[in-house]
Amino acid sequence: MKAERRDFLLEIGTEELPPRSLPALQQALVAGLAAGLDKAGLAHGELVGFATPRRLAVWVKRLAAQQPEQHLKRRGPPVSAAFDASGAPTRAALAFAASCGTHVEALQRLDEGKGTFLFFLGSRAGERAVALLPGLAQDALDALPIPRRMHWGAGNALFVRPVHWVVMLYGREVVPATLLDTPAGHLTRGHRFHAPRPIRIASPGSYERTLRERGHVLADFATRRERIRAEVTAAAADVQGRALITAALLEEVTALVEWPLALTGRFEERFLSLPREVLISTLEDHQRYFPVEDGQGRLLPAFIAVSNIESREPATVRAGNERVVRPRLADAAFFWEQDRRQPLAARRAALDAVTFQARLGSLGDKTRRVAALAAEIAVVADGSREHAVRAADLCKCDLLTAMVGEFP
Repeated sequence: MKAERRDFLLEIGTEELPPRSLPALQQALVAGLAAGLDKAGLAHGELVGFATPRRLAVWVKRLAAQQPEQHLKRRGPPVSAAFDASGAPTRAALAFAASCGTHVEALQRLDEGKGTFLFFLGSRAGERAVALLPGLAQDALDALPIPRRMHWGAGNALFVRPVHWVVMLYGREVVPATLLDTPAGHLTRGHRFHAPRPIRIASPGSYERTLRERGHVLADFATRRERIRAEVTAAAADVQGRALITAALLEEVTALVEWPLALTGRFEERFLSLPREVLISTLEDHQRYFPVEDGQGRLLPAFIAVSNIESREPATVRAGNERVVRPRLADAAFFWEQDRRQPLAARRAALDAVTFQARLGSLGDKTRRVAALAAEIAVVADGSREHAVRAADLCKCDLLTAMVGEFP
């Protein structure tokens, strides 16, 4: 008879998780749970991980309802010590049989090459999955790569962020458990604003669909990432441009939203006079926006933002994003203009006031050492000694500019 199998779902609902850690947390939870199931001898199919800013989840397909039967083989005393001259069992044999929960007559005599010993041969039914799953889930959570865990409320639990709900289903049944001071159930939460009421998960296989249709949540990280890529690409095309999508920014934005919606914003063309790198850094690093360029690779006065809400007033959301980015660009323009008023050479003397390393002097001292080395190397390389010394003399001056301070 084939062993019973059902799907299993574990979901941990939290406050907003650190976006840059989210993919690693998802992968570690899947790997940790898989390792625990394998060690426990619970057969299973594929494990599917889910991660959004407010949840980590794992769907285990076709998980066995019980461990396989365990065959026991336990060695006892040698036969020579187990029976006396008349063949009656000694205290050693009786004690061994009692420890195995059986009688001496039920023990087997097996020759192992070094002598014949008494053995207990038996079997034990495997433990049920629902009894093992709480411990396996807790072990996987404890093993997550979390540098600093936090307390919340009056409980003793520690996790990366406060936990608000836990879903644990084996098939359609709730697994009786308490994880991170939170009792498990079948109720999840959807989008914080679009679907704030509790949502019942009928079965592990319906989890992703239920969150998408009733919760305004795209639970699968890869699905959400590709939705963002497609929407950002389409939004840039609408303004006759091409979005600059880096893998790092795409991952971070994916970890910041549950229901992504791309929208296009604009800024004043005067900011295009800024260096390309400054514009991109301002949009990407400070605002998590995607820059847009034209067919010739020139930046356009536009950006793509990804919202986490399907607003009834998108124009207001767009205006808000434009209002936020404008001061950032204005600051960058101010720093750029201020730095251009003073040549690099004029900052040379100020390097003497900046410590390089306590025992190695100032940046000015370092610059003089580099210049001396450059002069020697230039002679050996048959280069211009004057140019080498000049380059070395200026090589640290940019560290005193406002641009380097703002955009390191």
